[in-house]
Amino acid sequence: MAGLTITEKIFSDHAGKEVRAGEIVRVPIDMTIGNDITTPISIKAFRESGAKKLANPDAFAIVMDHYIPPKDIASANQAKISRDFAYEHNLKYFFDEKDMGIEHALLPEKGLVIPGDVIIGADSHTCTHGALGAFSTGMGSTDISFAIITGGNWFKVPETIKVVLNGKPGKHVYGKDIILEVIRILGVDGALYKALEFTGEGIKHLGMADRFSICNMAIEAGAKNGIIAADDITKEYLEKVKEANGGLRAEPKYFYSDEDAEYCQVIEIDLDKLSPVVAYPFLPENGKSIEVAVKDDIKIDQVMIGSCTNGRLEDLEIAAKIVKGKRVARHTRMIVTPATQRIFLEAQDKGYIRDLIEAGAVVSNPTCGACLGGYMGILGEGEKCISTTNRNFVGRMGARSSEIYLANSAVAAASALAGKIVDPREI
Repeated sequence: MAGLTITEKIFSDHAGKEVRAGEIVRVPIDMTIGNDITTPISIKAFRESGAKKLANPDAFAIVMDHYIPPKDIASANQAKISRDFAYEHNLKYFFDEKDMGIEHALLPEKGLVIPGDVIIGADSHTCTHGALGAFSTGMGSTDISFAIITGGNWFKVPETIKVVLNGKPGKHVYGKDIILEVIRILGVDGALYKALEFTGEGIKHLGMADRFSICNMAIEAGAKNGIIAADDITKEYLEKVKEANGGLRAEPKYFYSDEDAEYCQVIEIDLDKLSPVVAYPFLPENGKSIEVAVKDDIKIDQVMIGSCTNGRLEDLEIAAKIVKGKRVARHTRMIVTPATQRIFLEAQDKGYIRDLIEAGAVVSNPTCGACLGGYMGILGEGEKCISTTNRNFVGRMGARSSEIYLANSAVAAASALAGKIVDPREI
């Protein structure tokens, strides 16, 4: 019989028996994640079920990140529901304004997601945590309530698409470009309910920020999860997290796909031939090379650098180095959102925040706000934005006639200076 993929091995470990793609299993959940938008729905289902306590309170994290600080009365009331529930159950992992961050950056930073985990969250970009060698996926709010009541949930073990990364990325080519290229190849539903496993020699050239970006957008190809097996880079990252937090939530379990594991599809990408990729409206699959985007001469009204996809310290460093000593174009706005308060402080200590502000950027608190068209960067009628976020659907960031172009932090920063989409390799 053929070997197992890393995703199959994680499920087998949790099920206590060997399981393969296509099987339906119930397994314990290591970490369940809620936010201020989705948690109130889970709380309502929890109460309606008659449940009185959580199966495992230390396996439930609530992160207030979408509309925090609240933008209006409705969002304040949403936040209050989550706060009251967190205090009622004395949740250890409740992150509010005092220690805020975007959930998919904050939890790895806190050492709460671990290699070998099964993680679920009521947010589609929960697949981010696969960058640490965990199975991590988004589920509905009622699925979350079932998990916190019972401690587990049901899954169909996904088939796996193997993405082999060859070579080394060139200047200003990052994880964002790699995943946009994968989505361009597969389409937005080409990996529907599949695992996207990223492997190959190219992985060793990618830092954790790149890996988080790649797994974050696996859902944009329809994937159930994205995953990258842990290596020395992962372990070095975990050591730093462990030191910063006085430990990890649990001991890591490292799983690796067998050489004879079965894959439903194999894709190969030559990183040394890849240019920065820009995804045109109105789907992440509309990827075009930066060379094409430059020829199209696209004027930009707003630049957004941040989100759970590209709001890490590395992104702020890339942007700051490009804009330092220069000035954002007169007709263009630039918004920068560090993904967590710790990232904000580190960027400030390194001088990146000063460089960004002096160039004309506005720096916001950590929030999902602009990405989902909530607040802190709404687009008006007909406006165009180049953004490091993960979605560019119709009306995603504001007016339905507005347009979003997805790109990496270097392309976004360079475009802010020019007032139009440009190639950062040329400046």
